Amino acid sequence: MKTRNLILAAAATFAFFSFTKQETPQVEATDNTPALRNINNTAFKAGEQLEYRLHYGVINAGTAKLEVKNLGQKIAGRDIYHIVGSGKTKGAFDWFFKVRDRYETFLDVDGVFPWAFKRDVNEGGYKIKQSYKFAQSKNKVNNGEGKSFETPNGIQDMLSAFYYARAIDYSKAKKGEVFTIWSFVDDEIWPLRIRYLGKDQIKVSGDTYKALKFCPVVQEGRLFENEDDVAVWISDDKNKIPLLAQGKVLIGSVKMELTKARGLANPSAKID
Repeated sequence: MKTRNLILAAAATFAFFSFTKQETPQVEATDNTPALRNINNTAFKAGEQLEYRLHYGVINAGTAKLEVKNLGQKIAGRDIYHIVGSGKTKGAFDWFFKVRDRYETFLDVDGVFPWAFKRDVNEGGYKIKQSYKFAQSKNKVNNGEGKSFETPNGIQDMLSAFYYARAIDYSKAKKGEVFTIWSFVDDEIWPLRIRYLGKDQIKVSGDTYKALKFCPVVQEGRLFENEDDVAVWISDDKNKIPLLAQGKVLIGSVKMELTKARGLANPSAKID
C-alpha cells in the first residue's frame, strides 16, 4: 500500500514512533567487555527531547518525539541509555490512516551500539512487533523468534542507527562522501548509507540554523525514484540534530521538521 509506505518513509528518516511503558529486556551479558567498542560521543546525553511535525503535502499529518533517558542499570557492566521514539497521526489524516508507533533501543553509552531493540507499530491496521537482543561481543543478534544471525561488529538497529549517525565526526567530510552504517532491519543486515552534500542554512519552524545537508543513498524504484528526491539537514554544531527532512515519494511529498529541542548537550547552531 503506497500510503503506508509514505508513513514508513517519514518514520525511517528520523525514527519517530509511539510511547508506551515496557519493561527492560533481559539481554546476554558476557565477560568479554574489553572487546566492545568505545567512542567519544558528545552529540547527545540523557534528558534530550526532540519533537517534530510531519507534513504530507499541505496536510499537517502527525507529530513525533525522541527522548533519551538513563536506564538506571548496567548491561555487561556498562551504562545504558533507554531511547524511545514516538509518533502518531493527527486530525483528518488520523481519521483515514491512523498511526500509533513505538520504537525503543537500549543503547550502550560508551559504544553507541544497541543491546536490545523493540518495535511496536500500527499503521492503518498494519501491525509489526519485534524484539531483538544483541550479543555485541559475539557479533550476533537474536530476533526473539528463535533465530540467531551473524552480524558485523557494532551492528545497529533502526533507532540506534539514528544516534550513531549523530556521533560521527563530519568536520572533515568532503562533498559527495558517503557514510555507511551497518544495521539489522527486519531480519536482514542493511548498509544504511548517507551522502554528504555540504554546508547550508535553513529556516525551520520560524528559526534559522546553520546546517549540514545529506541525502540517503537509496535503491531506485523503491520508495524514492532516486536519491535526489530526499534530503536531510542536521544542525552544524556538536549536537548534530536533524532539523528538516523532505522528499518526493512515488505519490506525493513528505516533510518532517523540528518543532522543539530540549536538554541538548551543546550550544545550538540557531542563528539569532
